[in-house]
Amino acid sequence: MKYRRLQPAELADLEQEFVRFLSTSQITVDEWQKLKQEKPEQVDELIEVFSDLVFDRILKGIEYLEFKSQTDLKTFRCASDKIHLLGLTVQGESEIDFTRNDSPEDMVKQLKSSGSQLKLYQGEKAYKPNREEELFRMLEGGCLISKDGAMYKTLESLKQGS
Repeated sequence: MKYRRLQPAELADLEQEFVRFLSTSQITVDEWQKLKQEKPEQVDELIEVFSDLVFDRILKGIEYLEFKSQTDLKTFRCASDKIHLLGLTVQGESEIDFTRNDSPEDMVKQLKSSGSQLKLYQGEKAYKPNREEELFRMLEGGCLISKDGAMYKTLESLKQGS
């Protein structure tokens, strides 16, 4: 396996796609029931192949990721050859907590009242060993997919403004 086996709840959410996968493998409902009874190792193998296909499709479609901790926000733009990081960290004592999803206005108020500062940082690196495996590790490590990359784009505009 390249990634991991889908959990039962994840597999249940993808039931229709799994049925299509089985039909493209020319496995009927009756054959599937028989396989589950008589050849559980083949069932496991089919689920693993399907899991890899699902993760490949998801990972190929990722353009932006985010990782939030209390005092640090990391945003990533996932290009084809390398990953770009724009981050924001709180320096000093503050009540800002990036995991709470406070409004930007509330964060500014908290920042002003605490006397702390925000530091913008950046970086980039090539994928190791490849794009999909690295993005998978990042997702398993707590990164979330950002559909529109709004936070990355906001930090990018702040970087260009400074």
